[in-house]
Amino acid sequence: MDIVLLAKAAVMGVVEGLTEFLPISSTGHLILAGALLGFDDAKAKVFDIAIQTGAIFAVIIVYWQKIRDTLVQLPTERQAQRFALNVLIAFFPAVILGLLFGAAIKEHLFTPVVVASAFILGGFVILWAEARQRRLEQVAGKALDADGAFRPTTRLIASVDDMTPLDAVKVGLVQCLAMIPGTSRSGATIIGGMLLGLSRKAATDFSFFLAMPTLIGAGVYSLYKQRDLLSWADLPMFGVGLLFSFLSAWVCVRWLLRYISSHSFVPFAWYRIVFGIVVLLTAYTGVVTWAE
Repeated sequence: MDIVLLAKAAVMGVVEGLTEFLPISSTGHLILAGALLGFDDAKAKVFDIAIQTGAIFAVIIVYWQKIRDTLVQLPTERQAQRFALNVLIAFFPAVILGLLFGAAIKEHLFTPVVVASAFILGGFVILWAEARQRRLEQVAGKALDADGAFRPTTRLIASVDDMTPLDAVKVGLVQCLAMIPGTSRSGATIIGGMLLGLSRKAATDFSFFLAMPTLIGAGVYSLYKQRDLLSWADLPMFGVGLLFSFLSAWVCVRWLLRYISSHSFVPFAWYRIVFGIVVLLTAYTGVVTWAE
């Protein structure tokens, strides 16, 4: 048993779990961490996708009450049926575009420089989205009528149960932006959802629910497609990665849900910008050799 390899798997699992549901790009961090650890061959890329399943199990546990209620009510309750349908609707754009362009994206865009550039651009998008959200909250969605009375002008969708199929389509299309490494799937769906009219809480919740079919599907598909690269000897490495991904994601998700109740995503935006600049500078100056 290669202890060094298992240690690398544990580190990568922690990186995955801590970054999967924050708007800072788990794929980007895994690419950069893999480059530093020398854990970036073809098998490692399958590993990076497969251990996302561990992070998803953490979300399932945190949201188990909502998941159970939806499954129980699905045969009879219209609200449960609409919620499940919205998740499926939002899921399909990523499936279609992933099958069409996934291989080309992996071949040409999975590089540290692309990831760092996406970090920086995504950071500025978050700053813009949060500034817009503050303006909406300050005016409380109201404006003056001709007679001087206040009337509602902008309605924020407060709960995932209030979303329409059209809302789900829009969020699903926004999620496709995360196919560019460094963009962040959770960042695209949360910030995109906020720009599309969802409250910060509703956008975050829907991002978590949408992650379940998206990441489980990606993990299963990647393992099946690259099964010739794997053997039973790889089982301990994948097991360690899944375990550490699950544990760190469970801590992160519980913390994030408390955090968004009273904070914005602005700190994550500045983190993305600073971190992206550091990667570009170290790559340009040769201080760090970021592997392709």
